[in-house]
Amino acid sequence: MSDADLLDRAREWAAQDPDPVTRAELEALIEQGVTPELADRFDGTLEFGTAGLRGALGAGPNRMNRLVVLRAAAGLAAYLLEKGATAEDSVVIGYDARHNSDVFARDTAEVMTGAGLRAFVLPRPLPTPLLAFAIRHLGCVAGVMVTASHNPPQDNGYKVYLGDGSQIVPPADEQIAAQIAAVGAVADIPRGDGGEVLGDQVLDHYLETVVALAGGGPRDLDIVYTPLHGVGGSTVVTALRQAGFPDIHVAAAQAEPDPDFPTVSFPNPEEPGAMDLAMALAEEVDADIVVANDPDADRCAVAVPGPHGWQMLRGDEVGVLLAQHLLSLRREGVYATSIVSSSLLGKMAVAEKQLYAETLTGFKWIGRVEHLAFGYEEALGYCVDPAHVKDKDGVSALMMVCDIAARAKATGRTLRDLLDDLARAYGLHATDQLSVRMDDVAAIPAVVERLRDQPPTSLGGLAVEQVDDLSLGSEHVPPTVGLRFRLADDARVVVRPSGTEPKIKCYLEVVVPVEDEEDGVDAARINAVGRLDAIRGDLQAAAGL
Repeated sequence: MSDADLLDRAREWAAQDPDPVTRAELEALIEQGVTPELADRFDGTLEFGTAGLRGALGAGPNRMNRLVVLRAAAGLAAYLLEKGATAEDSVVIGYDARHNSDVFARDTAEVMTGAGLRAFVLPRPLPTPLLAFAIRHLGCVAGVMVTASHNPPQDNGYKVYLGDGSQIVPPADEQIAAQIAAVGAVADIPRGDGGEVLGDQVLDHYLETVVALAGGGPRDLDIVYTPLHGVGGSTVVTALRQAGFPDIHVAAAQAEPDPDFPTVSFPNPEEPGAMDLAMALAEEVDADIVVANDPDADRCAVAVPGPHGWQMLRGDEVGVLLAQHLLSLRREGVYATSIVSSSLLGKMAVAEKQLYAETLTGFKWIGRVEHLAFGYEEALGYCVDPAHVKDKDGVSALMMVCDIAARAKATGRTLRDLLDDLARAYGLHATDQLSVRMDDVAAIPAVVERLRDQPPTSLGGLAVEQVDDLSLGSEHVPPTVGLRFRLADDARVVVRPSGTEPKIKCYLEVVVPVEDEEDGVDAARINAVGRLDAIRGDLQAAAGL
């Protein structure tokens, strides 16, 4: 694109922009002439895929803004009508507390009603799993959640679900993208009213299902909770109180929604430092457990007291604790997890005569497993109630974790003790991750190519026994970019690009037998740390990271 073409495109975009803030922002850039910032905003467009849309806020087709959202909504409406939706059909729209989320939600509702569909809008910023619940509860043909989940403050996003309550997967994403590309001038998109703003009835029904998951067990548990400046706060606290947990301490500085996330450098409970305030409060009040949600409350993090202070449990550890609880309750069906999560779940399911399935990463795949009883992935996502929410749900998972912890405490035990039981039964399955953020996004696939062309023969002293090219797919798993290395002694490494961030991610797992002695689990943990460190070092060298 020539400089003149770039400036012409920018002026045309500014002329269409209904948002005075982003229009003024773009006009100021145009006055400066051609700059790298202006070029980046018009270097392609945000691509609509299985994660919907996600990107930095700002003017231009390569940013999240009202023009991009209006076009996405119009494309989604056209797709639904093409698939047979009528004036009797409805789309439900939710939004978090990020900058412009409410505006994007209102624009979406107006486009849906303008297209001849009904639109329901959740009454205020609320958790993403509530939107997933509302789709089936209200009998909608689709749902839209305006959220960027745990991305940085400058981002926002647009997540689309279809009528079964699951996130979109191919070919629906490509078909919606084609409809978006066919949208003409934004001024010509029909706009109706803002739809029907719902009351709290749907939230009340959702809370009933969450509270029911806790059963009627013990409630002596001192809980510290943080929503990390997100939208989970009031919903989680209400659910815990309705379930009968009396001792709930909320990290005050992070209790209210705040789109700037002032107390954390990155609003993701997996990131170092994000849970520090909650852990400090737990130390102060002598709590039994720390639980947290990410900003849209579809993920749940857990920390417990350890020998050297408070420690985060890994997503795999929380996942198998939830699974063991459900297996003990004889919940029947398929227990599913992603190809990058621990292999332990499969062994547990088989031992209890339940089916097991592996999927690609993301709940767009896990939520679609037929006869799903439970699903999780290591990135703190858990589906504990697929009858009501076919997506990861940080609120219901949090409720179930607290119930498990309270039951354990009543017998003088802890979540760590329960994990030790699983290690003795199945071997210690220890997982870790090597995650590298890369400024040059084009360099990410090059890492995978390097490992594909020159695969290591051993990692951490363990022979590489098999290399699976995930781009070839298999009978049960569609193709995806990535590699899986199967090592001796049941160890495993999976390398893949992140689906939502400019990162290369490497998922490591080792399995260490537990000797039949008093300190056998502790010894196995020490052994596992050494094995994981050795694998990580060799992998970094082989991948050039």
